[in-house]
Amino acid sequence: MTALTGKRQWVAAAGTALVMVAGTMTPAYASGGGAPSPGAAGIGDRLYPLLGNGGYDVQNYDLSLKYPAKDPKQTITGDVTITARATQALSRFDLDFGGGAVAAVSVDGHRAAFTRTGEELVITPKRALAKNKKFRVTVSGFTATPVAANADSPVGFVSTPDGTVLAGQPDTSHLLFPSNDHPRDKATYTITLTAPVGWTAVANGRHLRDKVRGGYVSSTYRESEPMASELVQVAVGDFLVHRRAPVNGVPIRDVVPRRLAATLLPKAEVERAQLAWMERKVGKYPLENYGSLIIDADLGFALETQTLSLYDTGLFSLPSYVLDPIMNHELAHQWFGDSVAPYEWSDVWQNEGHATWYEVVYAYETGQLQQYAGVADLDAYFKNVYARGDQYRSRYGPVARPLRSDSIWDVFNPNVYDGGALVLFALRQKVGAAKFQQIERAWVAKYEGKSASTADFVALASRVSGRDLRGFLNDWLYGVKTPAMPGHPDWTVLPVGTPAPAPALAATRK
Repeated sequence: MTALTGKRQWVAAAGTALVMVAGTMTPAYASGGGAPSPGAAGIGDRLYPLLGNGGYDVQNYDLSLKYPAKDPKQTITGDVTITARATQALSRFDLDFGGGAVAAVSVDGHRAAFTRTGEELVITPKRALAKNKKFRVTVSGFTATPVAANADSPVGFVSTPDGTVLAGQPDTSHLLFPSNDHPRDKATYTITLTAPVGWTAVANGRHLRDKVRGGYVSSTYRESEPMASELVQVAVGDFLVHRRAPVNGVPIRDVVPRRLAATLLPKAEVERAQLAWMERKVGKYPLENYGSLIIDADLGFALETQTLSLYDTGLFSLPSYVLDPIMNHELAHQWFGDSVAPYEWSDVWQNEGHATWYEVVYAYETGQLQQYAGVADLDAYFKNVYARGDQYRSRYGPVARPLRSDSIWDVFNPNVYDGGALVLFALRQKVGAAKFQQIERAWVAKYEGKSASTADFVALASRVSGRDLRGFLNDWLYGVKTPAMPGHPDWTVLPVGTPAPAPALAATRK
């Protein structure tokens, strides 16, 4: 895929500094929090310095997108109203946006000046915003054009033969709509999608209503649980929505290309049994509904967009002993990564390590592990991962501190997947299976709907286990060498630079 460093630079034909509309800031403002100053252009993420923004906390997005024709490659238009609270006195602030044109911006109903630089939409309100002030910013008439789905560039606003979807992790949802595009700033969403009659529009959360007017249908969805922008899903096209019987009260819906429904829908049925399995492991499902979105494309990964996991037809062509554990991986993310989001992208092991752990445990408990990974049990699986520990750390960095973000795969690397799961295996070896399960349940309960850090996980594990695990977990998470495995003093690591065995799992998943 195309390498990403922080944000792509968006350059207009006329230059990098773009449009400013009428509106000037006056010195009249409600004073609070000191003299107004600009909000930071980044939220402070080590791996993605310009991702997200400082100076405010988003509470809700009201996002509307219009699809003019039945054409998956068309440019769409949109409006978004963002309700936020200023965390400092703001003279101006940024939104992340790497799409096309912007027609107008207003703050609290007053026309606001704006400029475009890189993938920053820099907004200067007519009046400065006092600290703790709740405000609304509306970006009207923005445009975005999808890119063709392919495994070399598998992120962003994506076109397929049947319609378009969004694959925004970690830093490309703002190529579709203006946002504070970082999982530290979660918010609720109302999403309205307007498309020609005959097309289907689906988004995260609950379907509220459809309105038909002038040959178009406007479908509105509400995601009332806090959601990171990278987990937004908007699927619009010739899709079929299939509803299944609820699981413990959780509604299930699947979305597939209409022409492929007979082939794809039976393979997704396993998600119902998996949801019940995950609830037995970690507790009640934390969101309003669940399901699978399957597209005819070559993404090269699956993705845990909130309440509606995204897959491609390549994955759904694999045998069930491969597909089923991958589906459980994405389901596990609804707890680990979606409900409990990372505080910064260095914490991504919390998402991927946990999802990989439940992927592997599921494969083992359902009798699929031998076919899936070529080993008979969990000890054999993690012994193989352990052997590659120093090689992973040398190439990618410690589990909780990836070295770089030149490519998306520098961040989503084997050491946050299998290496992160290995940390959890070591923790279970250290505290015992019963305490480990208590830690897992306490983690998703305490931080439900929030963003949490690696330090938060270490502190919670210590509290729940009744043991000071700071030294133990910090060695596993931040050490440049793989620590000794509790209970397995005979396990050894391969020297850095020597040939390593094939990875335990060949499938790519996010």
